[in-house]
Amino acid sequence: MFIILVLMVIGGLFYIYTSENKYHSCFMEGQVLATQQALTADGETNLLGDVLQADPKPSPGNSIFFHETSCRLSENRQLETLKVTARQACAIESAAMHNPNFQVFVLFAGPTYRISNNNSHPQPLVEAILSYSNGHLRRLNLESYASGTPMEEWLKDGRLSRSKYLFSHISDFLRYLTLYRYGGLYLDMDVVVLRNMEKVPPNYTGAESNTHLAAGVMNLAATGFGHEIAASCLRDFQHNFNGVDWGNNGPGVITRVAQKICGTKDIALMREDPKRCMGFKVFGRGAFYAVPWKQWRDFFEPEKLEETIARCKDSYVVHVWNKHSSKLPIKIGSKNAYALYAEQNCPRSYKAAGEYF
Repeated sequence: MFIILVLMVIGGLFYIYTSENKYHSCFMEGQVLATQQALTADGETNLLGDVLQADPKPSPGNSIFFHETSCRLSENRQLETLKVTARQACAIESAAMHNPNFQVFVLFAGPTYRISNNNSHPQPLVEAILSYSNGHLRRLNLESYASGTPMEEWLKDGRLSRSKYLFSHISDFLRYLTLYRYGGLYLDMDVVVLRNMEKVPPNYTGAESNTHLAAGVMNLAATGFGHEIAASCLRDFQHNFNGVDWGNNGPGVITRVAQKICGTKDIALMREDPKRCMGFKVFGRGAFYAVPWKQWRDFFEPEKLEETIARCKDSYVVHVWNKHSSKLPIKIGSKNAYALYAEQNCPRSYKAAGEYF
């Protein structure tokens, strides 16, 4: 028994070390490399602009945000070329297409850059995004992005870097921090926006189940009550952070904060009584999560096409649950709900994807 305990302790220490090393080598060391490798041979910068510095900057309360939190450094310690998948491009394009008066920002937390004016390495999906005048690609530095916010000191204590679900929890960290900084609309990368959301009153999220709200679609005003909610989310994130629980720091945060605002844990009461939540709107599942994650295959099965379209007829957004569906490619022209949504709502990305989407 003693030997087993010793091995468990050693294993835990090794996990913490490798996790922290992965965090620092990629996100922190990568920022240094980004500075060193920012210029091409002809002196032109090909590094993505920092969201805090590059123009145009996010317009508080009138911007849509996506986060890309995977972090890649090649074996020879070079920065990776910017990459987006067809489905990520679809999410971004659909947001830009349906919301022309909002600026759409994709924030890359890992150190990455795109090659400029290099026709030998075309990037059709990146070009599809940038073909919209309101589409913007930016990088962020975790430390400088947190600087001057309630998360500045918390980030330095290392709890995030020791997370078992590092990239997922960085995504959770950033979505609440971004809403605190700018307000506006946060969207997960595995959605398709189906219609305009510019006139939906701010300060809302959606129910995923009868017991939990979800954190994949959230809107908060940049000032007033919305900013107070964002500050409450940051406090909850710090106080309840759990590096070994996948959902505690994402949907768990907005669920707990909403419970306090609304004075109830009953999701039905949150939805049915707007006054109870003091103006914070909780949409029913049909708005953003009409197809629950356990039925994610319905988006991809031809025999479920009509049923799925009918189920999502009143949705603003469909969520295709990338954690489960990402390894199931669909052939362009397939007769399923996801292919139909993509063809209609992100036509340029759908066309640029190639044979499979």
